[in-house]
Amino acid sequence: MKLYFAPGACSLAPHLVLLQLGLPFGTERVSLRTKLTKDGVDYRSVNPKGQLPALVLDDGTVLTENAAVLQYIADQAPESGLAPAAGSFARYRLMEWLSYLSTEVHKRFSPMFSPGCTDEIREAAWQTLAAPLTYLAGKVDGERYLMGEQFTVADAYLFAILNWIGFAKFTMSDWPALQAYHARVAALPAVQEAMRREGLA
Repeated sequence: MKLYFAPGACSLAPHLVLLQLGLPFGTERVSLRTKLTKDGVDYRSVNPKGQLPALVLDDGTVLTENAAVLQYIADQAPESGLAPAAGSFARYRLMEWLSYLSTEVHKRFSPMFSPGCTDEIREAAWQTLAAPLTYLAGKVDGERYLMGEQFTVADAYLFAILNWIGFAKFTMSDWPALQAYHARVAALPAVQEAMRREGLA
């Protein structure tokens, strides 16, 4: 498998999950600005949507969208518990989390990293995140991870998203439970290794 990634982007989530599982994979770095790979190839020839991540399987099949990529990787090692068994209610709960993170949290950060973003746009985007961050803080308050004691691919995705708060020059100080959760996930060896490989630590 080959993962197309950009340092600190949402592709950090499948990157750390691949490391967590010890699966064989390669990586290809992509510039978010130019859409070119490190070798100068137009990334849109791999993923016409131009967005990360993309996972190229050994037979050349390309899988995109974090929710799908994360579940596919987890299903390569079902005994890991990174995704509940397909067809179980817990699996639908995981899908619920992945959908929420993608549509209600991830996308609200987009204006902050768009070309031409002003301080006013950045602040307005941050204000829209107050409600989902409060909701997430309530869910992890008293719980180790989003789904209880078991780390799942939803936690990998949330961790990647929460990192953007610092990149955007904000803090989680209003949500101590979320801050503590982020620190717990950051301490996992696979997370530390992914951060190191992406030049983030």
